[in-house]
Amino acid sequence: MSDVIVVGAGVVGAACAYYAARAGLDVTVVDRGPVAGGTTGSGEGNVLVSDKEPGPELDLAVLSNRLWRSLAEPGPESGAADDAAGGGFEFEAKGGLVVAETGEVQRQLAELAAKQGVEHTIVAAGSLREYEPHLAGDLAGGVHYPQDAQVQPMLAAARLLRHGGDRFGHGTLRLRLGVTVTGVTSSGDRLTGVRTSHGDVRGDAVINAAGTWGGEVAALAGVHLPILPRRGFVLVTEPLAEPLIRHKVYTAAYVTNVASDSADLETSAVVEGTPAGTVLIGASRERVGFDRTTSVPVLARLAEQAVALFPALRDVRAIRSYCGFRPYCPDHLPVIGADPRMPGLYHACGHEGAGIGLAPATGHLLAQLLTGAEPDLDLRPFRPDRFAEETL
Repeated sequence: MSDVIVVGAGVVGAACAYYAARAGLDVTVVDRGPVAGGTTGSGEGNVLVSDKEPGPELDLAVLSNRLWRSLAEPGPESGAADDAAGGGFEFEAKGGLVVAETGEVQRQLAELAAKQGVEHTIVAAGSLREYEPHLAGDLAGGVHYPQDAQVQPMLAAARLLRHGGDRFGHGTLRLRLGVTVTGVTSSGDRLTGVRTSHGDVRGDAVINAAGTWGGEVAALAGVHLPILPRRGFVLVTEPLAEPLIRHKVYTAAYVTNVASDSADLETSAVVEGTPAGTVLIGASRERVGFDRTTSVPVLARLAEQAVALFPALRDVRAIRSYCGFRPYCPDHLPVIGADPRMPGLYHACGHEGAGIGLAPATGHLLAQLLTGAEPDLDLRPFRPDRFAEETL
């Protein structure tokens, strides 16, 4: 029997397991696929504060940003003393550059940055190429956010699980992959574990970190979470001989699209390099269920928008594309905390496109709850029962 059962081996589930093990708890992670086999494996690895409106999600992002940096540092606290690249998950403190096509949009970006209260620099149009020498010359300015960063998401999930087991769990952090959760077990009104395709797994607490499928896992426990898939595509270029892009660069439309409630297709230019030399190009958003059909028109639009930002990309070949499903909540806030409707059930899902960036704070805060400590942030905005109930 475990102290904690984590359903989901993506980066959020991995962070929950890591911090629970670090707090001295016995952890079992269950996933029907491999580590990072869902949304995490289709992510760009964003660790952003720049795209968050002032409020609880930005507070969560700032905390998580600090935790990612701590995890990336070699040493006993990160469990990474033997890794040549810090935490071993390609953490890049590259900073973000949000650019504006018009003077009015630049004014709005500056106002948002002032309200956010995080470190930033307003960049005039004539100074943009000091940050990105290959940017198009017709932009009206931008805002530089030095805290923005990037990780390799699949490596991040795998390393958190490994470090959690090796450094803190001492063999008590167990992975059960290829195991599907089919139900829950309970005693009275309290959850006591999960039923799976390979038998029951008992635990004092269950963390629903199932990402896009978080609503389905919640339903197994008889509670409602309105989490829906929001599909996105990413284009990947051939490796470049020399780095072309220094920061994560995106247009102001990206911030608008993140906050949008529309189910229709929305795209905005998001461009960044990787340590392997490839360039990642996004971002699209649309609610089409779990349809994985490749949309050539969407990919063409992404390529066109990227070339408008970086004309040099016109001569670079795209070698592949992939898609993933962001776990979308109607109010654009994740679901984090104990579920009062089912004692013993905790949630860590619904992060939409920010799950990789927000994973450490989510795991850290849940570990505090599980051990009776006062959470570092007020979790009421993320409470699981904030949505209207539906009959299950």
